[in-house]
Amino acid sequence: MGEGKERHYRRQCTGRHQNPRERIESEGEAAEQTGSEKHDDGEELQEQGKPNPAAIVHAPTLVDVDDRLAVRWTRRNGSCLYSEPVISVVANLVRGALIGVAEVIPGVSGGTIALIVGIYRTVIDAIADAVLALRQLLGLAEGRPSGSACARTLRGLPWRLLIPVGIGMVAAVVVGARFIEPLLEEYPVQMRALFFGLVLAGIWVPAHMVRTRGGWSVKYVAFTLIAAIIVFVITGLPPAVVDDPSPVVVALAAAVAICALVLPGVSGSFLLLSLGLYEPTLQAVNERDLVYLGAFAVGAIVGLGSFVTLLTWLLNHRAAVTLAVLTGLMIGSLRALWPWQTDDRDLLAPTQAVGSAVVAILIGMAVVVVLLVVERRLGLSEEQESSHVEPS
Repeated sequence: MGEGKERHYRRQCTGRHQNPRERIESEGEAAEQTGSEKHDDGEELQEQGKPNPAAIVHAPTLVDVDDRLAVRWTRRNGSCLYSEPVISVVANLVRGALIGVAEVIPGVSGGTIALIVGIYRTVIDAIADAVLALRQLLGLAEGRPSGSACARTLRGLPWRLLIPVGIGMVAAVVVGARFIEPLLEEYPVQMRALFFGLVLAGIWVPAHMVRTRGGWSVKYVAFTLIAAIIVFVITGLPPAVVDDPSPVVVALAAAVAICALVLPGVSGSFLLLSLGLYEPTLQAVNERDLVYLGAFAVGAIVGLGSFVTLLTWLLNHRAAVTLAVLTGLMIGSLRALWPWQTDDRDLLAPTQAVGSAVVAILIGMAVVVVLLVVERRLGLSEEQESSHVEPS
């Protein structure tokens, strides 16, 4: 893992600024985490902020640290591994839930929400390292299988962020598959308007990141417009219908759709709709169809592993132009969320429920503003990540 990425993880997982809002650590716990030490069962603990998941055997508990409520994880020998402020755990659960909800709603990208809530680059880096760990385990990275190298890579992941985000995301997908679809059928205009406002306000995030990396130029504007036009056209394609898809078709569709999880502006659900697999996928989740879900998972893992490697390289070496493209993807995706459209995705002029739609748009925009303010107050924003990303 490069020095820059280590700084990024350290800021995200241990708290770069170390104020009470960001991390609650007693002096004894901080000293206990620093450096490298041996457990009584011979396991080695990594440096502070990179705990060994294998050393955690007890369920996290609520404790009072410095007169503040925190969640504490312990090692096998009973000593404290680290404490995390409850507010940070709750914030990460909410972040994951928002991403999960976005993946259920056609036209809304989980990558867009991840970018808005300030964990986009952390998640991309973590996925890239997880892919590296799998390659190390299979012997594809070093020419021979290496369980120890795989374990070291996994220990470097920001688990205190990923675990609550993952829990929130899975819970939101399961719950959303059951409850969001009726809302979309009952209030289609208002629901699309809500997320139209959310994405519209969220465009500021990547656009601002481009500005902090040297500012906008004609080249960046051109890339933004091209990306916006491409997504605008794609989101205008009518939905398809596929009855009883085979596992191979499901896996291939998942490999394509899962890329939207890490690509702002392109919705995985929307791609599934275009491929005719949105309804079968929701049905498989509700009915716990293990064959369908297994094929979907295999395709998703392969597709995500392949795509995230390319995306990580672009963010590391062509950051500004990549963010300009991401801005364009979000702009183009607004077509899919236009409140007034037909079932075949033809756009209409505002004719019904105009007042409630405008209110929903404003609420969506307000949600983004609140999220950005909370992220800044808690020190959870990725705005300063330019310190480890080379400008293009």
